[in-house]
Amino acid sequence: MKLIRNFCIIAHIDHGKSTLADRLIQACGGVTQRDFHDQMLDSMDIERERGITIKSNTVTLEYTAKDGNLYQLNLIDTPGHVDFSHEVRRSLMACEGALMVVDASQGVEAQTVANLFLAMEYDLELLPVINKIDLPAANVDRVREEIDADLGLDPFAAIPVSAKTGQGIEDVLEGIVHHLPPPTGDESAPVKALVFDAFFDKYRGVILQVRVMEGTLKPRDTIHFMHSDRDFTIDELGYNQFKLNPKKKLSAGEVGYIVAGVKSVQDIEIGDTITILDRPADAPIPGYQPAKQVVFSSVYPMSTDEYQDLTKALEKLAINDAALTYEKDSSAALGFGFRCGFLGLLHLDVIQERLQREFDIGLVISAPSVKYQLMLKNGETLEVDNPSYWPDPSTIDSASEPYIRAQILTPEEYVGPVMELCREHRSESQTMNYLSAGRVEVVSEMPLGEVLFDFYGKLKMITRGYGSFDYEPVEYRKTDIVKVDILVNKEPIDALAYLVHRDKSRARALHYCEQLAEEIPRHQFKIPIQGAIGGTIIARATIAPYRKDVTAKLYGGDVTRKKKLLEKQKKGKAKMKQFGSVNIPQKAFVSVLRADKD
Repeated sequence: MKLIRNFCIIAHIDHGKSTLADRLIQACGGVTQRDFHDQMLDSMDIERERGITIKSNTVTLEYTAKDGNLYQLNLIDTPGHVDFSHEVRRSLMACEGALMVVDASQGVEAQTVANLFLAMEYDLELLPVINKIDLPAANVDRVREEIDADLGLDPFAAIPVSAKTGQGIEDVLEGIVHHLPPPTGDESAPVKALVFDAFFDKYRGVILQVRVMEGTLKPRDTIHFMHSDRDFTIDELGYNQFKLNPKKKLSAGEVGYIVAGVKSVQDIEIGDTITILDRPADAPIPGYQPAKQVVFSSVYPMSTDEYQDLTKALEKLAINDAALTYEKDSSAALGFGFRCGFLGLLHLDVIQERLQREFDIGLVISAPSVKYQLMLKNGETLEVDNPSYWPDPSTIDSASEPYIRAQILTPEEYVGPVMELCREHRSESQTMNYLSAGRVEVVSEMPLGEVLFDFYGKLKMITRGYGSFDYEPVEYRKTDIVKVDILVNKEPIDALAYLVHRDKSRARALHYCEQLAEEIPRHQFKIPIQGAIGGTIIARATIAPYRKDVTAKLYGGDVTRKKKLLEKQKKGKAKMKQFGSVNIPQKAFVSVLRADKD
């Protein structure tokens, strides 16, 4: 066990975690040069294209150190985006140490600080690594100062590397071996193993990624999941070495995989504790937290005959992604669909793109919303994330919405615009901490619903890309939330209804009305498009009718003849307006929501 090192790589998004992992894998001979490609641990095309890690991955490497010993290195790659912080949390639970990667040109950013606190929560040993030293803008001395001031780590222990060129990789491997501690545990104790990830194989079912804390697991053992209370029998276990490498046992301190005939990721809970049914452990591993969905949106197929395809596609995605939840939903305008729960906007974006790319389904997605808590006048409490289920306003006593504590790191010159942006998004409290020369941390409490739409994009724009953002949920607070209906020709369109704070309702309603007026084709009669809260109209746009000059055929004669024809046309238009139906094209729904999301 002294020759095992379990570690993960944590950093802010785009600081070079995956590239560093690639160099470590190559240096340890974990993959042949012929099989090597960039971002070895990123298995999805979308991850490679966007240059982001969405799903954490793991690999077992062997490294012969300068002291002559052969070490087993278990590397767990983690995502950097705030949406997937629960994956980072589980990866940290499976490790004793972590490489804290900091970009030599960007310095310490918000997610770096957030991951530091997560690592401290699990008492991990941290080894700072300064990456991208080959860049012209790299400033290693300044970054060492930030590591000391912002993270409180030893700046002289930080290893300067260039993951792109391979410079300093040997130093990182020696640092892992000598600086990070070996695992502890008793091979003969009752089994305790943490399921920190899982993925689906269509031939073998769910393959569990586990870290054995205590005891020894062998094939044919009957395992028991302590949180979900399910039992399975191990068919095979071993190490992850890009191919599954079967072994006769997995002992305390080791990281590996288990195949146990699990049919779907929904059958188990990621973060659960495994023990042996015949000789169970007394308590599960502490720190388990289920993934919490914070963003909700309805997904409809572009054409109604693709509903069955969408059903199968969501089933397949949910087999692989335990954090995705969905239930049946329907809309008078768009037909049958699903109400889905996501971990954040990036998660929503990734699922949408995977549905379109992997299953070739055209989608219409409703405006994302968060979960509101309502206290009714009869004493009941309700949780509502769908505008369709919003009760009659006269029955609501009070409404509460989720708040977050946002942590924004920015250069000093952008503090004013950043604080103004927070105020625009209904920030309730703002504090500033001066971290190091020219760098400021702005901590602000604001509603989660305000961050969903355009906050992150605006932050990047006003700070010229230097601002970074991280958040954590705080609590529910009372607020004035209203349901805004969009009426087309005085008929409410349920797919376009949304929940919003009263102060922001008019601006967004006006945006919806203007977008629809551009996209809906003209009819023979005038079409009003209105935004309404209950019976009060708060915004309006009008689509002008086609005009036909019915008096064109007249040549002279009395003016009453002209009036008679115009009166007849007026009655016809009124009748048409009364009985005519407005056909709303699918692209109108897409344009409204897409423009809103941008």
